[in-house]
Amino acid sequence: MENYQKIEKNLVDNLELINIVDESELKDIADEVNKLSDLIDDLEFTCLLNQEYDKLNCYLEIHPGAGGTESCDWASMLARMYQKFFDSMNYKYEIIERQEGEEAGLKSITFYVKGLYAYGYLKCEKGVHRLVRISPFDSNKRRHTSFASVLVTPEYNVDINIDIKESDLKIDVYHSSGAGGQSVNTSNSAVRITHLPTKIVVTCQNERSQMQNKEQAMKMLKNKLYEKKQQALEKELTNLKGEIDNINFGSQIRSYILEPYKLVKDNRSNYETSNVLKVLDGDIFPIIKSVLKNESIVNNDCN
Repeated sequence: MENYQKIEKNLVDNLELINIVDESELKDIADEVNKLSDLIDDLEFTCLLNQEYDKLNCYLEIHPGAGGTESCDWASMLARMYQKFFDSMNYKYEIIERQEGEEAGLKSITFYVKGLYAYGYLKCEKGVHRLVRISPFDSNKRRHTSFASVLVTPEYNVDINIDIKESDLKIDVYHSSGAGGQSVNTSNSAVRITHLPTKIVVTCQNERSQMQNKEQAMKMLKNKLYEKKQQALEKELTNLKGEIDNINFGSQIRSYILEPYKLVKDNRSNYETSNVLKVLDGDIFPIIKSVLKNESIVNNDCN
């Protein structure tokens, strides 16, 4: 509201000045109006992030699909892309869990991302990401297609009152992998919790002690169970409205093609760019913006 009032005041002031200034000063006013135009675009975009949880911190997970080393390597490329994006947004993040691939890449990784609208932006990344390239692991230099899934869960700013029975949990402890200091790598400090009724699995290995990792894992589990509960309520409301089905953009949300040509295409907004390397270096904000704008149009059409 404050930004809106500031823009409105500046527009009114400049309109009044047009009628009284010399022609030589009109250029300065035009420059000021152009700056206001950029501010209006930013304000319009922020208005797209109006859902209940958009402002919250979040957890982002990456899991490779079938394909062994190829998919694990693709998961690590995505992890790097998101880390570059976090840095560009000045988001703070922690690696909650990381499992290395057997030969290369990652079997899984979970980030805890802190920053304004972290969930609002990153929710656009949920889904399956597809890579097409000449495989660096194929001696015959053949083209391969790899898949990895991205999951994003908000860190709910509510007292999550969910009853979790001990009998519903399977808790495994194991050695942490990767960097983290001697005590992290030489003791069974990492924790994996499986919620048996829902098959939800959470892991944490970034803390020093098993107890701390268990507490963090339980926090993540409660977030996931709460989200599942919210999704069930939303589905029930959708059914009550009489809608047959939700809009489905398909499991594959985006393709990154390095061979035989270069292209990144988002299947939901139809955003395209040939600068694949720039995207893989974390420049995904234009894609996120296109997805949010497209979903806003779709929702308005449905209403």
